[in-house]
Amino acid sequence: MSLADPMFPSEPDAPDGPAPAISLGLADLAGRVFRREDLGPLAADLQARAAAAEPDLGAALDLACLLQLVGQKETGLALQADVLRAQRHFRTVHGDGSGLHLLAVCAPGDFMANTPVDFLLQGSDITLDLLYIGLDEPLPATLPGHHVALVAIGESDQSTAVLKALNEARGAWPRPALNRRTSGILNMRRDAAAELLADEPSILAPATTRAPRESVFAIAAGLGAVGDLLPGQDFPIIVRPVGSHAGGGLERIDDAAALAEYLAGQEADAFYLAPFIDYRSVDGLYRKYRVVFVAGQPFLAHLAISQHWMVHYLNAGMLEDPAKRMEEAQAMATFDDGFAARHAEAFEALNDRFALDYFGVDCAETPDGRLLVFEADNALIIHDMDPPDIFPYKSAVVRRLFDAFQNLLKRTAGV
Repeated sequence: MSLADPMFPSEPDAPDGPAPAISLGLADLAGRVFRREDLGPLAADLQARAAAAEPDLGAALDLACLLQLVGQKETGLALQADVLRAQRHFRTVHGDGSGLHLLAVCAPGDFMANTPVDFLLQGSDITLDLLYIGLDEPLPATLPGHHVALVAIGESDQSTAVLKALNEARGAWPRPALNRRTSGILNMRRDAAAELLADEPSILAPATTRAPRESVFAIAAGLGAVGDLLPGQDFPIIVRPVGSHAGGGLERIDDAAALAEYLAGQEADAFYLAPFIDYRSVDGLYRKYRVVFVAGQPFLAHLAISQHWMVHYLNAGMLEDPAKRMEEAQAMATFDDGFAARHAEAFEALNDRFALDYFGVDCAETPDGRLLVFEADNALIIHDMDPPDIFPYKSAVVRRLFDAFQNLLKRTAGV
């Protein structure tokens, strides 16, 4: 089966197989968790509906999502797998549902497995349909009706085959589709992205290699050198398990003994290694920018400022430090004429080389003025959940990004 010559309905709402299961969606559920609402009644309701004589599979998928959001990842993923054996098509209606229909093609997995598009549709009247494709199955012969589609599947070892299949079928898509040139998503693998950007003078994308555990162990045991895997490099390096996200298992390693200790605490079969880049600003703080590109236009989603080199927004102390928030507000207010202008050449190169309609990067500035790219990804979390009394400047900025994405959908669909 393939996307070629699909049996496609003439209208998005035309009957096209089993009806989709209705879901609250990621944005709704994440917002409740973020606001620290009492989740007991919601969880009980979802569980009761999922376990009914005629199971509500939309409620079951929501329960799987909720379990992951509250830290029960493995239980949530197991439930998700059970649900997807029975149903692959889910629908979340934004607003009154009078807008266009967006079909997001997704893969099973956690929140980093797919573009979290539900967040990007907040404030709209768009109907979002999620169609999950099995990672070890042929592409579906038919698709649910839609005005416009988005390939939402993120890069991973597990998704490589389906992304390649989608790339080969991109010319046969029955309706307008975003990110259908999935070679750009495949190029976001950490070592591939570093190689893709290596010759761009406006960008520093540290050389990254993927190595099996035994090769990394050889360095730790003194049987090899860092340069064997990263030519011309030595300690310090940064190491992370393949497939990890959000800093999971990421550490700076200063010598062979530290590498041996690191491996003793990690069970992964393969790792990414890269040289450590000291990107501190003159004040000794580390600054990491999350920049999202919508049809080539850059938007600053957040700026995290930290005393530690491994910067994540949630552990950078942004909530506790008014001075950091003031700097982020200023960066957002001046982004177009400041950061984006300084790195216009680098941004153009990123758009040219990944060639995607929607993606993002986590990045910083080097002391010599280049754009330091940590990661490129089409599945970065972008949201508008920060409390407005503490972050009064942020909602309007994120709203502008959401509007740009929703307008891109409309332009692409021709509605």
